Amino acid sequence: MTDELWSMDAVVLAEFLRDGEITPLEVLGSVERRVGEVDPVVNALPTLCFDRARRSIAAGAGLQRTILGGLPVPIKDSYAVDGVRTTFGSRVFADNVPDYSDYLVEAIEQAGGVVFGKSNTPEFEAGANTFNDVFGATLNPWNTTLSAAGSSGGAAAAVATGMAPFAQGSDFACSLRYPAAFCGIVGLRPSPGLVPQGPNGMPGQTLSVIGPLARTVGDAGLALAALASFDERDPLSRPAADTDYQAAARQPKSPGHFAYSPDLGIAVVDPEIRNVVETAVRKLEAAGAALFEKHPDLSLSDAAFRPLRAFQFAASRSALLNGPERELLKPEVIWNIEEGLRIGSADLAAAGNARAVTRMRMIDFLRDHAFLISPTTPVAPNPVGDRYVTRIDGHELSTYLDWLILGYAVTVTGCPAVSIPCGFTKAGLPVGLQIIGRPYSEASLLSVAAWCENVLGVAMKRPIDPMKAPPKTRHAGAFK
Repeated sequence: MTDELWSMDAVVLAEFLRDGEITPLEVLGSVERRVGEVDPVVNALPTLCFDRARRSIAAGAGLQRTILGGLPVPIKDSYAVDGVRTTFGSRVFADNVPDYSDYLVEAIEQAGGVVFGKSNTPEFEAGANTFNDVFGATLNPWNTTLSAAGSSGGAAAAVATGMAPFAQGSDFACSLRYPAAFCGIVGLRPSPGLVPQGPNGMPGQTLSVIGPLARTVGDAGLALAALASFDERDPLSRPAADTDYQAAARQPKSPGHFAYSPDLGIAVVDPEIRNVVETAVRKLEAAGAALFEKHPDLSLSDAAFRPLRAFQFAASRSALLNGPERELLKPEVIWNIEEGLRIGSADLAAAGNARAVTRMRMIDFLRDHAFLISPTTPVAPNPVGDRYVTRIDGHELSTYLDWLILGYAVTVTGCPAVSIPCGFTKAGLPVGLQIIGRPYSEASLLSVAAWCENVLGVAMKRPIDPMKAPPKTRHAGAFK
C-alpha cells in the first residue's frame, strides 16, 4: 500500500493520516520516490527539502489532530521557506536562503502540512509559461513538448503527476487557473484576504492572491481549509469565518441557473476551445441548470489591470534596474518595471476608477446570475519553447499579456474563480472551464464546482505519467 500512497486523493490520505492508518513518514517516502521517478522528466520541483520535512514530522507531535495530518505540500518558489533556497526564478536570487517563512507557509504548517520542496515559477511570476534561467522550463505532463502555463506551472505539473497531493500556488493575472487548465487539474483563485500574504513591500495589494491546485474539487476544498486563516500581520486578512470548505466541496449542488460566455466579450478564443467548453456547458444545461448566454461589460479590464500590474512591478522591483542586477533580468520583467515607472498619478487614478466600475458591473451581474462560466484559457497548451502565445485563430497579439485576459478580467473584480477540467482537444490535451462567483462565496463556488465535476465526469482519478509523445487519446486510467 505504501508504494502507491502518492497516487491517492489528498482527502483520502488526510483521513488515513488522522485515523493513524498510515504515518506521515510513509506518505513522505512514497512522494519522495515518485518525485525521483517523475521530476527528471517534467522539472516541476527543482528544490527539494525532504530532510527538513522529516525533521518537521519528528517535531510535530500533534500532526494527527490537524486538518492535513502530515500531508506533504510543495511551496511555490516565489514564497519564502525558512532555511530553504528560494530564488523567485531569478538569477538575482539564485543563492538566496531566507531565515524566515512567508505567512502562508506558517499557515500550512500549522494546519499539519509538511513542506518538502519548492515548485518552479517564471522569474518574479512574470509570464504564463514556467521557465527561468535558474532552473529551466517546467514541461506539460500531457505532452512534454508543451508549456504547463504559469506562473504556478511547477505546482500544477507536480499535482498532475502525483508528486504532490495538492500544491500551493498564487494568481495575479491567471497564475493558478491557466496551469490548472493546461495540466488537467483544479485551480482555485480565492477572494483577497482569505489566505494570508506577506511579508512583502505591498501588503495592501489585492491583485495577487494565494490559493490551491489539486486533482479534484474535494482536494481543493481540503487545501483551501488549510490555507485560509487569519493573520493580523496581513492588513487584508479576514477573521476566520465559520465556513467548512471541506464539507462544501463534498456537497455537490446545482447552481440552478448560470450565465455562460465563450469569450467574456473581450477575448479571442480558439474555435476548438470554444467547442469543447460549449459541449461541457450543454451537458450542465441538460443536467438541469438553466443557461443564460450573457456576460457583464468587462471592457475596462485592460484599462484597470495593465497600469495597476505595471505599478506593482515597479513598486516591488524597480531597484533592480539601477544596478548590475538589470543584466540578469528577463525582458518581460524589465518591460513590466519600465511600464510601471512611466505611470503617473493620473494614470493610476484612471486605472483605479476603471477597476471600481468593472468590479461593480461584475457584482451587479452576479446578483442576477450567481455564477458565470467561461473557458479558462483561450488556447490549448502551447509549445514550451514559445515565451508566450502570439497568435490566436489568425489574430496577432501585440504584447505578452494579451492572451491572459480571460484570467485578469476576473482578477480586477476581486471575485473568486475556479478552473476545472471539462474535456479534451482532438490531440488529447485537457481543456479548462472557469466558474466565477461572488466575492467570498468560496463555499458555494466549491459546491457548484463539485456538481459540475460530477456531471462532466472528467475529474482526475489517478495522476498521470508524463507523456513524451503527443497524446492522441485520453491517457488510460488517468480520468474517470
